[in-house]
Amino acid sequence: MSTSNKPVKNSTRPGRTLVVLALILLSLVAAVFISGATSVRLGLDLRGGTSVTLQPRIAPGDDGKVTAEAIDQAVSIIRQRVNSLGVAESEVAAQGSGTNRQIIISIPGDTGRRVVELVGQTAELRFRQVLATAAGTPSDAPTDPTATPAAAVTPELNAQFAALDCTKPENLQGTGTDNADSPIIACDRTGGAKYILEKAEVLGRQVSKATAGIDQQGGNAWFVSLVFNGEGTKAFSDITTRVTSLPAPQNQVAIVLDGLVVSAPRINEPIPSGNAQITGSFTQLEAKDLANVLKYGALPLAFDRGEIQQVSPTLGAEQLDAGLLAGLLGFLLIFLYSLLYYRGLGLVSVTSLLVAGALVYMSFLLLGKWIGFTLTLAGIAGAIVAIGITADSFIVYFERIRDEVRDGRSLRSAVETGWTKARRTIVVADFVSIISAILLYIFAVGGVRGFAFTLGLTTLVDLLVVFGFTKPLTVLLARMKFFNSGHSLSGVSAKSFGNVSHVEKEA
Repeated sequence: MSTSNKPVKNSTRPGRTLVVLALILLSLVAAVFISGATSVRLGLDLRGGTSVTLQPRIAPGDDGKVTAEAIDQAVSIIRQRVNSLGVAESEVAAQGSGTNRQIIISIPGDTGRRVVELVGQTAELRFRQVLATAAGTPSDAPTDPTATPAAAVTPELNAQFAALDCTKPENLQGTGTDNADSPIIACDRTGGAKYILEKAEVLGRQVSKATAGIDQQGGNAWFVSLVFNGEGTKAFSDITTRVTSLPAPQNQVAIVLDGLVVSAPRINEPIPSGNAQITGSFTQLEAKDLANVLKYGALPLAFDRGEIQQVSPTLGAEQLDAGLLAGLLGFLLIFLYSLLYYRGLGLVSVTSLLVAGALVYMSFLLLGKWIGFTLTLAGIAGAIVAIGITADSFIVYFERIRDEVRDGRSLRSAVETGWTKARRTIVVADFVSIISAILLYIFAVGGVRGFAFTLGLTTLVDLLVVFGFTKPLTVLLARMKFFNSGHSLSGVSAKSFGNVSHVEKEA
Protein backbone atom coordinates (compact mmCIF):
# COMPACT_ATOMS: atom_id res chain seq x y z
CA MET A 1 0.00 0.00 0.00
CA SER A 2 1.45 3.37 -1.00
CA THR A 3 0.84 6.73 0.54
CA SER A 4 -0.81 9.61 -1.25
CA ASN A 5 1.35 11.62 -3.61
CA LYS A 6 -0.21 14.86 -2.46
CA PRO A 7 2.45 17.58 -2.39
CA VAL A 8 3.60 18.63 1.04
CA LYS A 9 3.13 22.27 1.82
CA ASN A 10 6.58 23.82 2.24
CA SER A 11 6.77 27.03 4.22
CA THR A 12 10.56 27.05 4.32
CA ARG A 13 12.68 29.28 2.14
CA PRO A 14 15.85 27.34 1.33
CA GLY A 15 17.46 30.22 -0.52
CA ARG A 16 17.09 32.56 2.44
CA THR A 17 18.44 29.93 4.83
CA LEU A 18 21.54 29.43 2.71
CA VAL A 19 22.09 33.19 2.55
CA VAL A 20 21.93 33.40 6.36
CA LEU A 21 24.51 30.61 6.68
CA ALA A 22 26.72 32.36 4.12
CA LEU A 23 26.54 35.56 6.18
CA ILE A 24 27.57 33.61 9.29
CA LEU A 25 30.58 32.18 7.43
CA LEU A 26 31.56 35.62 6.14
CA SER A 27 31.23 37.08 9.66
CA LEU A 28 33.53 34.40 11.04
CA VAL A 29 36.06 35.02 8.26
CA ALA A 30 35.97 38.75 9.02
CA ALA A 31 36.40 38.09 12.75
CA VAL A 32 39.44 35.88 12.00
CA PHE A 33 41.13 38.64 9.99
CA ILE A 34 40.20 41.43 12.39
CA SER A 35 41.42 39.55 15.47
CA GLY A 36 44.59 38.36 13.73
CA ALA A 37 43.89 34.70 14.54
CA THR A 38 46.15 33.23 11.87
CA SER A 39 46.88 29.79 13.34
CA VAL A 40 45.40 27.21 15.68
CA ARG A 41 47.03 27.15 19.11
CA LEU A 42 48.48 23.71 19.83
CA GLY A 43 48.59 22.13 23.27
CA LEU A 44 51.50 20.96 25.38
CA ASP A 45 51.51 17.48 23.85
CA LEU A 46 51.86 18.81 20.31
CA ARG A 47 54.15 21.84 20.51
CA GLY A 48 55.81 21.66 23.92
CA GLY A 49 55.96 24.57 26.35
CA THR A 50 57.45 25.63 29.68
CA SER A 51 57.76 23.67 32.90
CA VAL A 52 58.80 24.71 36.41
CA THR A 53 59.03 23.04 39.79
CA LEU A 54 57.81 24.92 42.87
CA GLN A 55 59.46 23.82 46.10
CA PRO A 56 57.78 24.78 49.42
CA ARG A 57 59.92 27.24 51.38
CA ILE A 58 60.40 25.85 54.87
CA ALA A 59 61.44 28.32 57.57
CA PRO A 60 62.79 27.06 60.92
CA GLY A 61 59.95 25.59 62.92
CA ASP A 62 57.54 25.56 59.94
CA ASP A 63 57.90 21.89 59.01
CA GLY A 64 54.37 21.19 60.17
CA LYS A 65 52.86 23.67 57.70
CA VAL A 66 53.87 21.63 54.63
CA THR A 67 50.97 19.20 54.77
CA ALA A 68 49.23 17.31 52.00
CA GLU A 69 46.21 19.54 52.50
CA ALA A 70 48.29 22.71 52.09
CA ILE A 71 49.91 21.39 48.90
CA ASP A 72 46.53 20.35 47.45
CA GLN A 73 45.10 23.77 48.26
CA ALA A 74 48.06 25.44 46.54
CA VAL A 75 47.55 23.22 43.46
CA SER A 76 43.89 24.22 43.31
CA ILE A 77 44.65 27.96 43.59
CA ILE A 78 47.44 27.82 41.02
CA ARG A 79 45.20 25.91 38.60
CA GLN A 80 42.51 28.59 38.97
CA ARG A 81 45.08 31.32 38.32
CA VAL A 82 46.28 29.58 35.18
CA ASN A 83 42.74 29.06 33.88
CA SER A 84 41.81 32.68 34.61
CA LEU A 85 44.66 33.80 32.34
CA GLY A 86 43.12 31.95 29.43
CA VAL A 87 45.70 29.16 29.29
CA ALA A 88 44.01 25.91 28.33
CA GLU A 89 45.36 22.35 28.55
CA SER A 90 47.92 23.29 31.21
CA GLU A 91 49.12 20.75 33.76
CA VAL A 92 49.38 21.53 37.48
CA ALA A 93 50.12 18.58 39.73
CA ALA A 94 51.84 17.67 43.00
CA GLN A 95 54.45 14.96 43.33
CA GLY A 96 56.56 13.52 46.12
CA SER A 97 55.61 12.99 49.75
CA GLY A 98 55.96 14.71 53.11
CA THR A 99 58.11 17.83 53.19
CA ASN A 100 59.60 16.77 49.83
CA ARG A 101 56.35 17.38 47.97
CA GLN A 102 56.65 19.68 44.97
CA ILE A 103 54.29 21.28 42.49
CA ILE A 104 55.00 20.80 38.79
CA ILE A 105 53.52 23.38 36.39
CA SER A 106 53.61 22.82 32.63
CA ILE A 107 52.28 25.53 30.31
CA PRO A 108 51.93 25.10 26.52
CA GLY A 109 53.50 27.57 24.12
CA ASP A 110 56.09 30.29 24.21
CA THR A 111 54.25 32.47 26.74
CA GLY A 112 54.58 29.87 29.47
CA ARG A 113 57.49 31.63 31.17
CA ARG A 114 55.38 34.69 32.05
CA VAL A 115 52.57 32.52 33.38
CA VAL A 116 54.94 30.41 35.45
CA GLU A 117 56.47 33.53 36.97
CA LEU A 118 53.02 34.72 37.93
CA VAL A 119 51.29 31.63 39.31
CA GLY A 120 54.03 30.93 41.83
CA GLN A 121 53.43 34.19 43.66
CA THR A 122 52.21 33.74 47.20
CA ALA A 123 49.91 36.76 46.67
CA GLU A 124 49.83 37.54 50.40
CA LEU A 125 48.27 40.99 50.47
CA ARG A 126 48.50 43.26 53.56
CA PHE A 127 47.55 46.85 54.31
CA ARG A 128 49.88 48.38 56.94
CA GLN A 129 50.35 51.87 58.34
CA VAL A 130 53.72 53.43 57.50
CA LEU A 131 55.73 54.25 60.65
CA ALA A 132 58.98 55.40 59.01
CA THR A 133 60.50 55.59 55.56
CA ALA A 134 63.93 56.26 54.08
CA ALA A 135 65.96 55.77 50.93
CA GLY A 136 66.62 52.15 50.02
CA THR A 137 70.34 52.26 50.87
CA PRO A 138 71.83 51.49 54.32
CA SER A 139 72.20 54.43 56.70
CA ASP A 140 74.81 55.03 59.39
CA ALA A 141 72.31 55.94 62.09
CA PRO A 142 68.94 54.36 62.86
CA THR A 143 65.75 56.34 62.43
CA ASP A 144 65.02 58.89 65.16
CA PRO A 145 62.86 56.92 67.64
CA THR A 146 60.99 60.12 68.59
CA ALA A 147 59.60 60.27 65.05
CA THR A 148 57.87 56.90 65.35
CA PRO A 149 55.61 55.29 67.99
CA ALA A 150 58.03 53.88 70.55
CA ALA A 151 55.75 50.94 71.37
CA ALA A 152 55.74 49.75 67.77
CA VAL A 153 59.39 50.25 66.81
CA THR A 154 61.85 48.39 68.99
CA PRO A 155 65.59 49.19 68.96
CA GLU A 156 66.23 45.87 67.22
CA LEU A 157 63.73 46.66 64.47
CA ASN A 158 65.15 50.14 64.10
CA ALA A 159 68.67 48.76 63.71
CA GLN A 160 67.51 46.26 61.09
CA PHE A 161 65.80 49.07 59.22
CA ALA A 162 68.97 51.17 59.19
CA ALA A 163 71.04 48.26 57.88
CA LEU A 164 68.54 47.16 55.21
CA ASP A 165 69.91 47.52 51.68
CA CYS A 166 67.09 47.48 49.11
CA THR A 167 69.51 47.64 46.20
CA LYS A 168 70.44 43.98 46.74
CA PRO A 169 68.43 41.57 44.53
CA GLU A 170 67.85 39.13 47.40
CA ASN A 171 65.95 41.82 49.32
CA LEU A 172 63.61 42.42 46.38
CA GLN A 173 62.37 38.85 46.01
CA GLY A 174 59.73 39.16 48.73
CA THR A 175 59.10 36.55 51.36
CA GLY A 176 55.38 35.98 51.46
CA THR A 177 55.81 34.90 55.07
CA ASP A 178 55.72 38.22 56.93
CA ASN A 179 53.96 38.09 60.30
CA ALA A 180 50.67 39.94 60.05
CA ASP A 181 50.51 40.49 63.81
CA SER A 182 53.74 42.46 64.27
CA PRO A 183 55.61 45.41 62.69
CA ILE A 184 58.04 44.63 59.87
CA ILE A 185 60.64 46.30 57.67
CA ALA A 186 60.19 46.07 53.91
CA CYS A 187 61.53 47.43 50.62
CA ASP A 188 59.39 48.76 47.85
CA ARG A 189 59.41 46.65 44.73
CA THR A 190 61.76 49.00 42.85
CA GLY A 191 64.34 49.11 45.65
CA GLY A 192 64.22 52.92 45.85
CA ALA A 193 62.73 53.12 49.36
CA LYS A 194 62.38 51.13 52.56
CA TYR A 195 59.77 51.24 55.29
CA ILE A 196 58.98 50.39 58.88
CA LEU A 197 55.39 49.19 58.83
CA GLU A 198 52.82 48.64 61.57
CA LYS A 199 51.09 45.29 61.98
CA ALA A 200 48.65 44.40 59.20
CA GLU A 201 45.13 45.69 59.69
CA VAL A 202 43.55 44.63 56.37
CA LEU A 203 44.35 41.24 54.80
CA GLY A 204 44.09 39.81 51.32
CA ARG A 205 41.46 37.28 52.37
CA GLN A 206 39.15 40.23 53.04
CA VAL A 207 39.18 41.18 49.35
CA SER A 208 36.05 39.98 47.53
CA LYS A 209 36.80 41.35 44.06
CA ALA A 210 39.85 42.54 42.13
CA THR A 211 39.87 44.09 38.65
CA ALA A 212 42.39 45.93 36.50
CA GLY A 213 41.57 49.44 35.26
CA ILE A 214 43.16 52.43 33.57
CA ASP A 215 43.16 56.04 34.75
CA GLN A 216 42.65 57.92 31.51
CA GLN A 217 42.81 61.26 33.29
CA GLY A 218 46.06 60.43 35.04
CA GLY A 219 48.30 59.72 32.09
CA ASN A 220 46.73 56.34 31.20
CA ALA A 221 48.21 54.70 34.28
CA TRP A 222 47.04 51.19 35.08
CA PHE A 223 45.87 50.21 38.57
CA VAL A 224 44.13 47.35 40.39
CA SER A 225 40.77 48.12 41.96
CA LEU A 226 39.80 46.18 45.11
CA VAL A 227 36.42 45.63 46.73
CA PHE A 228 36.45 44.39 50.35
CA ASN A 229 33.95 42.14 52.06
CA GLY A 230 32.09 43.31 55.16
CA GLU A 231 34.97 42.57 57.54
CA GLY A 232 37.50 44.20 55.23
CA THR A 233 35.34 47.26 54.67
CA LYS A 234 35.22 48.00 58.41
CA ALA A 235 38.94 47.34 58.87
CA PHE A 236 39.89 49.58 55.93
CA SER A 237 37.58 52.33 57.18
CA ASP A 238 39.15 52.14 60.65
CA ILE A 239 42.76 52.42 59.44
CA THR A 240 42.05 55.26 56.98
CA THR A 241 40.10 57.16 59.64
CA ARG A 242 42.88 56.82 62.22
CA VAL A 243 45.82 57.90 60.03
CA THR A 244 44.17 60.87 58.31
CA SER A 245 45.13 63.39 61.02
CA LEU A 246 48.66 62.03 61.61
CA PRO A 247 51.86 63.70 60.31
CA ALA A 248 53.81 62.28 57.41
CA PRO A 249 54.80 59.53 56.88
CA GLN A 250 52.41 58.04 59.46
CA ASN A 251 49.42 59.21 57.38
CA GLN A 252 50.41 56.73 54.67
CA VAL A 253 49.06 53.20 54.29
CA ALA A 254 51.41 50.75 52.58
CA ILE A 255 50.03 48.06 50.30
CA VAL A 256 52.31 45.07 50.78
CA LEU A 257 52.31 42.10 48.41
CA ASP A 258 54.47 39.10 49.27
CA GLY A 259 56.57 41.17 51.66
CA LEU A 260 57.27 44.02 49.22
CA VAL A 261 55.63 47.46 49.24
CA VAL A 262 53.75 48.01 45.98
CA SER A 263 52.65 51.52 46.88
CA ALA A 264 52.21 53.66 50.01
CA PRO A 265 49.62 56.36 49.29
CA ARG A 266 48.90 59.25 51.66
CA ILE A 267 45.40 59.08 53.15
CA ASN A 268 43.66 62.47 53.00
CA GLU A 269 40.25 61.40 54.27
CA PRO A 270 38.50 58.32 55.67
CA ILE A 271 37.41 55.70 53.12
CA PRO A 272 34.32 53.90 54.45
CA SER A 273 33.13 52.59 51.06
CA GLY A 274 35.13 49.35 51.09
CA ASN A 275 36.95 50.18 47.84
CA ALA A 276 40.66 50.69 47.31
CA GLN A 277 43.15 51.00 44.47
CA ILE A 278 46.65 49.60 44.11
CA THR A 279 48.86 51.85 42.01
CA GLY A 280 52.54 51.49 41.22
CA SER A 281 53.40 52.25 37.59
CA PHE A 282 51.83 49.02 36.34
CA THR A 283 51.73 48.04 32.71
CA GLN A 284 48.44 46.69 31.41
CA LEU A 285 49.74 43.12 31.61
CA GLU A 286 51.04 43.54 35.18
CA ALA A 287 47.76 45.06 36.39
CA LYS A 288 45.65 42.29 34.85
CA ASP A 289 47.94 39.56 36.16
CA LEU A 290 47.91 41.00 39.69
CA ALA A 291 44.11 41.24 39.65
CA ASN A 292 43.87 37.62 38.54
CA VAL A 293 46.09 36.22 41.29
CA LEU A 294 44.30 38.27 43.96
CA LYS A 295 40.89 36.93 42.92
CA TYR A 296 41.58 33.47 44.26
CA GLY A 297 43.36 34.33 47.49
CA ALA A 298 46.86 33.69 48.74
CA LEU A 299 48.75 30.44 48.50
CA PRO A 300 48.94 28.69 51.88
CA LEU A 301 52.71 28.29 51.49
CA ALA A 302 55.63 30.28 50.12
CA PHE A 303 57.47 28.60 47.25
CA ASP A 304 60.91 28.79 45.73
CA ARG A 305 61.02 28.38 41.97
CA GLY A 306 63.31 25.75 40.54
CA GLU A 307 64.87 25.86 37.11
CA ILE A 308 62.47 26.84 34.36
CA GLN A 309 62.79 24.42 31.46
CA GLN A 310 61.47 24.24 27.95
CA VAL A 311 59.46 21.06 27.40
CA SER A 312 59.69 19.29 24.05
CA PRO A 313 56.45 17.84 22.64
CA THR A 314 55.59 14.57 24.36
CA LEU A 315 53.91 13.18 21.25
CA GLY A 316 55.68 15.13 18.56
CA ALA A 317 55.09 15.96 14.96
CA GLU A 318 54.72 12.31 13.90
CA GLN A 319 51.69 11.77 16.14
CA LEU A 320 50.17 15.08 15.00
CA ASP A 321 50.59 14.04 11.38
CA ALA A 322 49.07 10.64 12.16
CA GLY A 323 46.03 12.28 13.78
CA LEU A 324 45.51 14.63 10.86
CA LEU A 325 45.96 11.74 8.41
CA ALA A 326 43.29 9.75 10.25
CA GLY A 327 40.88 12.67 9.93
CA LEU A 328 41.67 13.04 6.22
CA LEU A 329 41.17 9.32 5.59
CA GLY A 330 37.85 9.45 7.42
CA PHE A 331 36.71 12.31 5.23
CA LEU A 332 37.85 10.54 2.04
CA LEU A 333 36.03 7.33 2.99
CA ILE A 334 32.82 9.26 3.60
CA PHE A 335 33.38 11.09 0.30
CA LEU A 336 33.75 7.82 -1.64
CA TYR A 337 30.86 6.14 0.16
CA SER A 338 28.56 9.10 -0.51
CA LEU A 339 29.37 9.26 -4.21
CA LEU A 340 29.18 5.50 -4.78
CA TYR A 341 26.00 4.96 -2.80
CA TYR A 342 24.13 8.26 -3.23
CA ARG A 343 25.77 9.41 -6.49
CA GLY A 344 24.68 12.97 -7.31
CA LEU A 345 22.90 13.32 -3.98
CA GLY A 346 26.18 12.43 -2.31
CA LEU A 347 27.52 15.84 -3.30
CA VAL A 348 25.23 17.28 -0.62
CA SER A 349 26.98 15.31 2.12
CA VAL A 350 30.45 16.13 0.76
CA THR A 351 29.81 19.87 0.54
CA SER A 352 28.12 19.78 3.96
CA LEU A 353 31.25 18.22 5.45
CA LEU A 354 33.38 20.92 3.83
CA VAL A 355 31.16 23.65 5.28
CA ALA A 356 31.27 21.97 8.71
CA GLY A 357 35.05 21.71 8.49
CA ALA A 358 35.36 25.41 7.66
CA LEU A 359 33.12 26.36 10.61
CA VAL A 360 35.10 24.16 13.01
CA TYR A 361 38.46 25.46 11.80
CA MET A 362 37.44 29.10 12.17
CA SER A 363 35.99 28.33 15.60
CA PHE A 364 39.34 26.87 16.66
CA LEU A 365 41.13 29.99 15.41
CA LEU A 366 38.81 32.44 17.18
CA LEU A 367 38.51 30.48 20.43
CA GLY A 368 42.29 30.25 20.60
CA LYS A 369 42.48 34.03 20.29
CA TRP A 370 39.56 34.88 22.59
CA ILE A 371 39.69 32.31 25.42
CA GLY A 372 43.07 30.63 24.95
CA PHE A 373 41.70 27.35 23.54
CA THR A 374 44.49 24.98 22.59
CA LEU A 375 44.14 21.91 20.39
CA THR A 376 45.62 18.66 21.67
CA LEU A 377 45.78 15.20 20.15
CA ALA A 378 42.77 14.25 22.29
CA GLY A 379 40.93 17.24 20.83
CA ILE A 380 41.77 16.08 17.31
CA ALA A 381 40.30 12.67 18.23
CA GLY A 382 37.09 14.39 19.35
CA ALA A 383 36.86 16.20 16.00
CA ILE A 384 37.42 12.93 14.10
CA VAL A 385 34.63 11.22 16.06
CA ALA A 386 32.36 14.13 15.14
CA ILE A 387 32.93 13.42 11.43
CA GLY A 388 31.08 10.15 11.95
CA ILE A 389 28.30 11.93 13.85
CA THR A 390 27.88 14.38 10.97
CA ALA A 391 27.82 11.56 8.41
CA ASP A 392 25.13 9.80 10.45
CA SER A 393 22.92 12.88 10.15
CA PHE A 394 23.14 12.82 6.36
CA ILE A 395 22.45 9.11 6.15
CA VAL A 396 19.38 9.36 8.41
CA TYR A 397 17.93 12.12 6.23
CA PHE A 398 18.71 10.52 2.87
CA GLU A 399 17.33 7.14 3.94
CA ARG A 400 14.13 8.82 5.07
CA ILE A 401 13.84 10.38 1.61
CA ARG A 402 14.26 6.94 0.05
CA ASP A 403 11.55 5.47 2.27
CA GLU A 404 9.13 8.20 1.24
CA VAL A 405 9.83 7.69 -2.47
CA ARG A 406 9.36 3.94 -2.10
CA ASP A 407 5.97 4.69 -0.56
CA GLY A 408 4.97 6.51 -3.72
CA ARG A 409 5.80 10.14 -3.06
CA SER A 410 7.50 12.34 -5.60
CA LEU A 411 11.02 13.51 -4.82
CA ARG A 412 9.94 17.06 -3.90
CA SER A 413 7.36 15.70 -1.48
CA ALA A 414 9.75 13.09 -0.12
CA VAL A 415 12.37 15.72 0.68
CA GLU A 416 9.93 17.53 2.97
CA THR A 417 8.20 14.56 4.60
CA GLY A 418 11.52 12.78 5.01
CA TRP A 419 12.97 15.83 6.77
CA THR A 420 9.99 16.01 9.14
CA LYS A 421 10.63 12.43 10.23
CA ALA A 422 14.43 12.58 10.20
CA ARG A 423 15.08 15.80 12.09
CA ARG A 424 13.82 14.43 15.41
CA THR A 425 16.22 11.50 15.19
CA ILE A 426 19.09 13.82 14.20
CA VAL A 427 18.43 16.25 17.06
CA VAL A 428 18.07 13.50 19.67
CA ALA A 429 21.28 11.75 18.54
CA ASP A 430 23.26 15.00 18.54
CA PHE A 431 21.97 16.06 21.94
CA VAL A 432 23.03 12.70 23.39
CA SER A 433 26.55 13.44 22.13
CA ILE A 434 26.42 17.01 23.50
CA ILE A 435 25.26 15.85 26.94
CA SER A 436 28.03 13.24 27.01
CA ALA A 437 30.57 15.91 26.05
CA ILE A 438 29.34 18.27 28.78
CA LEU A 439 29.53 15.57 31.47
CA LEU A 440 33.00 14.54 30.32
CA TYR A 441 34.19 18.15 30.38
CA ILE A 442 32.82 18.75 33.89
CA PHE A 443 34.06 15.60 35.58
CA ALA A 444 37.23 14.79 33.62
CA VAL A 445 40.67 16.40 33.75
CA GLY A 446 43.60 16.80 31.39
CA GLY A 447 43.37 15.64 27.80
CA VAL A 448 39.90 14.11 28.23
CA ARG A 449 38.50 17.62 28.66
CA GLY A 450 40.04 18.59 25.32
CA PHE A 451 38.33 15.59 23.70
CA ALA A 452 35.00 16.55 25.29
CA PHE A 453 35.28 20.19 24.23
CA THR A 454 35.94 19.51 20.56
CA LEU A 455 33.31 16.73 20.49
CA GLY A 456 30.67 19.11 21.86
CA LEU A 457 31.72 21.98 19.60
CA THR A 458 31.75 19.91 16.40
CA THR A 459 28.39 18.32 17.27
CA LEU A 460 26.85 21.80 17.61
CA VAL A 461 28.35 22.66 14.22
CA ASP A 462 26.73 19.50 12.81
CA LEU A 463 23.30 20.73 13.93
CA LEU A 464 23.91 24.13 12.35
CA VAL A 465 25.07 22.61 9.06
CA VAL A 466 22.27 20.03 8.79
CA PHE A 467 19.55 22.61 9.45
CA GLY A 468 21.17 25.55 7.69
CA PHE A 469 22.85 23.88 4.69
CA THR A 470 22.07 20.19 4.08
CA LYS A 471 18.31 20.40 4.18
CA PRO A 472 17.82 23.64 2.18
CA LEU A 473 20.39 22.50 -0.42
CA THR A 474 18.54 19.19 -0.82
CA VAL A 475 15.27 21.09 -1.31
CA LEU A 476 16.83 23.19 -4.07
CA LEU A 477 18.33 20.15 -5.80
CA ALA A 478 14.96 18.36 -5.72
CA ARG A 479 13.53 21.15 -7.86
CA MET A 480 16.13 20.62 -10.58
CA LYS A 481 15.21 18.53 -13.59
CA PHE A 482 18.37 16.42 -13.29
CA PHE A 483 17.27 15.12 -9.88
CA ASN A 484 13.49 15.37 -10.20
CA SER A 485 13.42 13.39 -13.44
CA GLY A 486 15.22 10.48 -11.83
CA HIS A 487 18.44 10.58 -13.87
CA SER A 488 20.55 7.46 -13.40
CA LEU A 489 23.48 9.49 -12.02
CA SER A 490 21.37 11.64 -9.72
CA GLY A 491 21.20 9.06 -6.96
CA VAL A 492 17.42 9.38 -6.84
CA SER A 493 16.55 7.21 -9.82
CA ALA A 494 14.02 4.43 -9.63
CA LYS A 495 16.82 1.85 -9.68
CA SER A 496 18.71 3.45 -6.82
CA PHE A 497 15.53 3.54 -4.73
CA GLY A 498 14.69 -0.06 -5.51
CA ASN A 499 11.43 0.82 -7.31
CA VAL A 500 10.27 -1.06 -10.41
CA SER A 501 8.51 1.95 -11.91
CA HIS A 502 10.11 5.30 -12.72
CA VAL A 503 10.16 8.00 -10.14
CA GLU A 504 6.98 9.99 -10.36
CA LYS A 505 7.10 13.67 -11.17
CA GLU A 506 5.12 16.26 -9.32
CA ALA A 507 2.22 17.75 -11.21
